[in-house]
Amino acid sequence: MEKTEIRWNDEARAKILDDADRVLREAVEATAASHADASSDEVYAELNRHLKDRFIDYEPGPDVRKYADAIVAGEIS
Repeated sequence: MEKTEIRWNDEARAKILDDADRVLREAVEATAASHADASSDEVYAELNRHLKDRFIDYEPGPDVRKYADAIVAGEIS
């Protein structure tokens, strides 16, 4: 077996992605509820605080900024 063949099966990959989406959704919901009047940068920092310890080698990306801006704009229902 080649090293490149070592990977999660499709069911496990789907569960990992579903779990990651749930963690993101929970962070966005919690931050929207507690930081509705904050600036985009403050919301971005709070989202990163929620997410950083939930993932191995977490690095914030453009998705986190997108959700921070949506929270500030009142677009999260």
